[in-house]
Amino acid sequence: MRRLLLAILLTAVGCAAQGAAPGPLPLDFVDQALPASAAQKSQIVIPAGTTVALALTRPVWTEAAKPGDSIYAQTVFPVAINNQMAIPAGTYVEGQIDSLARPGWFSPHAQFQIHFTKLIFANGYALAFGGPQTATLPVNENADVIPAVANPYVEVSRASDILLDNGSQIEMVLQIPLALNRDSVADAVRQSHPAQPVPSKSATICRPTPGTPGTSDTVIPGTPGTPGTPDTVIPSGVPGVPDTVIPGIPATQGTSDTIIPGTPGTPGTSCPSPPLITSNPKSLQNKESFQTSAPMRVDGKQLSVGSYQLAWAGSGPLVQVDFRQNANVIVSVPARIVTLSRKSPSDQPATLTNPDGSLSLQSLRFAGETFALYFDRNAQ
Repeated sequence: MRRLLLAILLTAVGCAAQGAAPGPLPLDFVDQALPASAAQKSQIVIPAGTTVALALTRPVWTEAAKPGDSIYAQTVFPVAINNQMAIPAGTYVEGQIDSLARPGWFSPHAQFQIHFTKLIFANGYALAFGGPQTATLPVNENADVIPAVANPYVEVSRASDILLDNGSQIEMVLQIPLALNRDSVADAVRQSHPAQPVPSKSATICRPTPGTPGTSDTVIPGTPGTPGTPDTVIPSGVPGVPDTVIPGIPATQGTSDTIIPGTPGTPGTSCPSPPLITSNPKSLQNKESFQTSAPMRVDGKQLSVGSYQLAWAGSGPLVQVDFRQNANVIVSVPARIVTLSRKSPSDQPATLTNPDGSLSLQSLRFAGETFALYFDRNAQ
């Protein structure tokens, strides 16, 4: 009977393990359900802050692009964790445009915000990112974090017919840890084939045309005039008898040249430069304020009670944040800029309690902003 009960128990545990679907994990994920060795054998966890290089497999057209449109891409470089392949090159990625700033007369660039919804491996193993992170965390802390995002900045003319071309490379940033089934990934790696470095054919329909030189004017020469002859005078020789005058031939006027105008040439047409994905050329200077009512650590450095002014440059995802008081830098620490799905209703610091009872600053949200600063080991 004991053997039967043990067999039933093992079967139930096995079924539960097979039914578990790895995927996005809480931002402060620590695997407490399984021993470390068991967790390592069953899953590959990609840490938050990991970037994944993608190439678009479908263009984004200037006239048709709008929020809600789908984005399709493939990974162009593998992601490995602890010498274990996690995402092989050639893995398909689906996403969606959240917002789009189009190029204009005085702003020859486009700015996208994209969130990603699914990974599809070569063996059919699929992983949905889902919506903003909610699992096991307070709603005010991490429920608004988008699992995977990209914010490409594109230098492009408003006259271009495409905003993102075939093969355009963008970076997907994992904003939360991602758990993958180790066996499924290993099988996908065996079935994956390295992508051949073949240039993608541009999707633009713009084709330059040569101009025509035209024809020069045709000139038909006119006829020259004649000078004519003077009168001939024959003296009479007899007094009183007038001289005889034989009239000369009057001069004749010639004709001017006849000009037949040539045909004008036609100008050729040129195409605007192709879209080019770059970093934002403006070094964005950001400033926010932060109030702490209890001592806490950030990146191992102690912050006392008080008000702080935060400053950093750029749009991330990794930045260096200065904590200042009275214009003096108290500490300077690395942080991740995490894109949120909604504006924060208020300033929201989140802390973790350390084993010794002290507090560590985990993240900061700011009233009215759609981003947060996360201070963790993945920001280093």
